[in-house]
Amino acid sequence: MGILAVENLKLSLGGRQILNDVSIDFWDGHVHAVVGPNGAGKSTLAATIIGLSGYADIEGDILFEGQSIRELSIDERARKGITLGWQEPARFEGLPIRTFINASANGDKVDAMAILEQVGLDPDDYGNRAVDKTLSGGERKKVELASILAMKPKVALLDEPDSGIDIESIERIFDAVKLLKEQGTTVILITHSLAVLNQAEHAFLMCHGKVVDKGSVARIRHYFEDKCIPCDHKNVPELYNIEGQA
Repeated sequence: MGILAVENLKLSLGGRQILNDVSIDFWDGHVHAVVGPNGAGKSTLAATIIGLSGYADIEGDILFEGQSIRELSIDERARKGITLGWQEPARFEGLPIRTFINASANGDKVDAMAILEQVGLDPDDYGNRAVDKTLSGGERKKVELASILAMKPKVALLDEPDSGIDIESIERIFDAVKLLKEQGTTVILITHSLAVLNQAEHAFLMCHGKVVDKGSVARIRHYFEDKCIPCDHKNVPELYNIEGQA
């Protein structure tokens, strides 16, 4: 068993089943990708693992280092070393970026300015700048990744890490993924992007709330080339596009 596993996970929201008997084992220290079309259940899986409000009424189990965490709060899961990088990063109005990064280190001594440089932000320009609405989406995404690097979590779930950012920022984010792996973090990339998938070592393909394939990145890459794989989904594979619409 890996550092994190979900076993026969089921979740219904608003009377609709979103996760349907999902079982995944994430190996310690690797970069994994969970891919699939919009609406496949990828972000819901991440929200369930981290324990967000509204995602706790599950069937099945979530195991971290071999122990069930399904009854733990989001704060308790965070203290164990699980963190989530949001598709739309949170804002902490008025808090200096350097202070935000230092606070993320949980009392450990870190070089916030060096971490900013690692994610492609000039520390002289950004160290004392506030985390607020004046930052672009790409800047906030980099600040969030800087905070995760400072945190040194055991598991980092990154939901659509390339969402709403420019090409240069994407490369910096990919560099941050490599840094997380180098410091021993198990990284789980939630994505429907081929470029993000290519940063992983192993991947799981989801569709309609199920895991329909898993294996090497080269294996799962065929999903992007063919836009679908044959399965028992109600949509006909030949008519199924990348956004999950017939």
